Amino acid sequence: MLTRFAPSPTGELHLGHAYSAVLAHDAARGAGGKFLIRIDDIDGSRSREDYVGASLADLAWLGIDWDGDPVRQSARLGAYAAALDNLRARGLVYPCFCTRADIAASLSAPHGPSGAIYPGTCRGLSEIERTRRLADEPHCWRLDTARALAESGDLQWEEAGQGLRSADPAAHGDIVLARKDAPASYHLASTLDDADMGVTHVVRGADLIASTDVHRLLQALLDLPTPLYRHHALVCGADGKRLAKRDAAASLASLRAAGIDGPTLAADLAAGRLPAGYSLQNP
Repeated sequence: MLTRFAPSPTGELHLGHAYSAVLAHDAARGAGGKFLIRIDDIDGSRSREDYVGASLADLAWLGIDWDGDPVRQSARLGAYAAALDNLRARGLVYPCFCTRADIAASLSAPHGPSGAIYPGTCRGLSEIERTRRLADEPHCWRLDTARALAESGDLQWEEAGQGLRSADPAAHGDIVLARKDAPASYHLASTLDDADMGVTHVVRGADLIASTDVHRLLQALLDLPTPLYRHHALVCGADGKRLAKRDAAASLASLRAAGIDGPTLAADLAAGRLPAGYSLQNP
């Protein structure tokens, strides 16, 4: 078994991150396997190096150890570019010049698991117009989901303890695979990283269940293995909302400063016991 924990260095880790990291770590160690760390640091406008060190310090405080050096997404840009080139050569992606305001203003944009579904405005542009606009207009690259599904056929993935689930990537529409401000989207980068790292079991929050449908499609298109998934309940505050990095009271740094013992907290989280005022809930 090989699991991973993949923090984004855009803020301090909180109890929700700790819960996910503990579950992934303990699953691997309990099976005599490996546990890896990946730093999802390709959001250049928000990622900060000091949060990388802080995240690793938080994990060490919890008593979590990992195998090898942390993998950085920022060192894997070539792999993302190669995958995008593969899909582009097969006619499975297209450039999109629409702004968020353009999409929000479209009356034909229904909502799906990831929010507003892109109405396909740029999908039908001619090759001549695409070439002309690519030269000087900001753009992202979108997956032509209908065409991709025609290649991949029916898709399934396995949820731990629940068996096989049918994937429904079409519900997400033509998702973004590379943005104007980032060389790869979460969907593309995470899918490639898990495969290249040899991850056999993905342990992550239940808020990402719908994303697994998209990842399963990318695995099929890029001939990647499909890991076993475990989507766990989310740590929520007293208001019933899942924690966010802005919730300073739940940050691991604040708990450490308050004198909480890290390994004891990790053992409690592994047993499903949370500090007063917090609970586990499924979205």
